[in-house]
Amino acid sequence: MTESWSGAGLPPAAAARVAEVRASGTWSSALTTGEFAAIRSVGFEPVGQVMGSAVYHVGRSGRYWGYHACLYPGAGLGIGFGGARGYGPAGIALSGNGAPSAALVEVMDSARRTALGRMTAECAALGGDGVVAAQLTMAPFVAAPGCLEFKVIGTAVRAAGTVRPRRPFTSHLDGQGFAKLISAGWVPVDLLVAMSIGVRHDDYTTRRQGFSYRNQEMDGWSALVHHVRSDARTQLARQGAQQGGDGVVLASGNLRIWEEPCIQSGGNSEQKDHVAESTLVGTAIARFATGPVKPSTLTVVPLNNSGDRLRRRLAQASRTGRASTRPSTAQS
Repeated sequence: MTESWSGAGLPPAAAARVAEVRASGTWSSALTTGEFAAIRSVGFEPVGQVMGSAVYHVGRSGRYWGYHACLYPGAGLGIGFGGARGYGPAGIALSGNGAPSAALVEVMDSARRTALGRMTAECAALGGDGVVAAQLTMAPFVAAPGCLEFKVIGTAVRAAGTVRPRRPFTSHLDGQGFAKLISAGWVPVDLLVAMSIGVRHDDYTTRRQGFSYRNQEMDGWSALVHHVRSDARTQLARQGAQQGGDGVVLASGNLRIWEEPCIQSGGNSEQKDHVAESTLVGTAIARFATGPVKPSTLTVVPLNNSGDRLRRRLAQASRTGRASTRPSTAQS
């Protein structure tokens, strides 16, 4: 029999799993041997594998009907008129500017934050200071139309020292990447996901360019992908700043483009829109050491007899250097 859950705190199954790990004194992770060694080399120990998930229903019928509205006033006219008589070229209905797709971006963001929050709660329950190698996925929920599952899995780690962060950090960086970041004087802050959706009506000019026999740029579609990518970068930078990060290390960037029947056209099946969706995943990082970085030296190990020539050149350069710095004597 399953336990009832109000939605606050850890789900009962997660709480039972955490209690079992703490009682056993052992931990599990998806770290490779190299990642484990790298994490330990910078003073951290894994404390257990953690996860968070959330299933959200995305409302409205069909393929997110209503969210992908192009807002183009000339869409209801015929193909030969839209964009040709007083309406001008079609604009881009961008989620970052408050277009109807903003509501879809908001529910996606809420679902991701819920999953990340539950993973972070598991990390805190295990006594961890943060999560490394976190992998975030989104997939349709089986046999449930309109439902999506958001899931994030990573390995909780704990610092060997006495200094504890105010809240656990989350990061996509693997063990080696995390160790390099710490060694360079930076710490991960939060795993970020930024999304932008743009919709553009295939107006008269766009359709004419598409039917042309000439090689030419599709100006409207170029503008669509440019604005969507730019808006996603803006959202990612804003999230990083809100979390107190000094910068963002990008993990992945995905761009999806597809065609939809135009909602604004009033049922005219010949009118189409193009939808672009850009998703960026990264980790906000912050500096914890502001002192000057010592320059590193490169060690060269010759693997053949060229080492003898290298030593002779270095010796000659050394003698030349000493001779150049010796004070000269004038002949009277």
